[in-house]
Amino acid sequence: MQTSRIQVSNSQSLRSSVGRRARLDVRAAGSTYGTAFRVTTFGESHGKGVGCIIDGVPPRLRISEEEIQLDLDRRKPGQSIIVTPRKEDDIAEILSGTYNGITLGTPIAIMVRNKDQRSKDYTEMSVAYRPSHADATYDMKYGVRAVAGGGRSSARETIGRVAAGAVAKKLLKTVANTEILAYVSRVRNVESNVDHATFTMADIESNMVRCPDPEAAKLMIDAINEVRNRGESCGGEVTCVVRNCPKGLGSPVFDKLEAELAKAVLSLPATKGFEIGSGFEGCRMLGSEHNDEFYMAGDGQIRTRTNRSGGVQGGIANGEDIVIKIGFKPTSTITSSQKTVTREGEETELKARGRHDACVVPRAPPMVEAMVAMVLADQLLIHYGQCELLPRENAMGGPDSRVKEQFQFSNRG
Repeated sequence: MQTSRIQVSNSQSLRSSVGRRARLDVRAAGSTYGTAFRVTTFGESHGKGVGCIIDGVPPRLRISEEEIQLDLDRRKPGQSIIVTPRKEDDIAEILSGTYNGITLGTPIAIMVRNKDQRSKDYTEMSVAYRPSHADATYDMKYGVRAVAGGGRSSARETIGRVAAGAVAKKLLKTVANTEILAYVSRVRNVESNVDHATFTMADIESNMVRCPDPEAAKLMIDAINEVRNRGESCGGEVTCVVRNCPKGLGSPVFDKLEAELAKAVLSLPATKGFEIGSGFEGCRMLGSEHNDEFYMAGDGQIRTRTNRSGGVQGGIANGEDIVIKIGFKPTSTITSSQKTVTREGEETELKARGRHDACVVPRAPPMVEAMVAMVLADQLLIHYGQCELLPRENAMGGPDSRVKEQFQFSNRG
């Protein structure tokens, strides 16, 4: 987070108990995530463009606009009949921080220019608040807002996150062969059945709803079309699986890995719930049923026979797959008339216009993957800087062979 230090004048100064002038630190909140791998997103839905600035990326990492574009294409609107028809190419431009496809260790700026804005669709929203949108709360906080498209509260803000997430994914893949896959696991009452050990990105991208279970995918598409055809919306769930996460990422107490993951994914638009491992179902189990027993694997690693912990124990990654689930609410914008109030406090009715998703979850997987990747990249740099600078040969680190060797890698480019 960026911090601005404001020196208050004598007549308005804040006095400490010992009579000395205090310093008021004001945090420029809300648009930056990360400590070592820091990402700031910028831009509004109907402005000239959106993007991100990434600081802390190690030098000599190979990254291209084409690699970033792969994830942006998965996120962009207009992909199918079940998502918003807004047409945007969402072409990524790397403005700084790389040379000949290699990171320089300096801030990386990535820009995507908006092209298909229709601000006239939001004329009514400048007068009346859309139910369950951020219109009213932005006015309460700032006293001014970008009306068209929702401004910073629009899902177009996530373009910067997805671009930064692509860089984070490449770093994690290069260092630890880490793979991050998210898929739609539920739409309304339709649930999927997916083997987390075997599903692939190709399985996810095999249908427009991004569910690796083909039978469930058909029912999910039908459910979305049913609500879309009557001007309604619906929600769902996205499950994310991380394979080959380095052991040891995360910290005790306030910076537990699951806490960082929860904060990151719940910062996405329309999110309403977070689970890791057994989640709330595990709360109804006995300790003997829920505990993940350890064993020594043939390759010298400490493994668990089950994974109800979801890959994190004591706030620290244990090397098993990290499995999280995120709940998304129904899209707030629907075409039927709803009761609301104006900026002048008069009660009225509003029928929203514009182009919107009937269900946000088909475009959510790359956003979830991006936020998870940003968390893990940040934690990777923090962990390596604290725990891997000195040799482990004579350390009391337990019998796990991978812990001692997981960062002795050759660049996988």
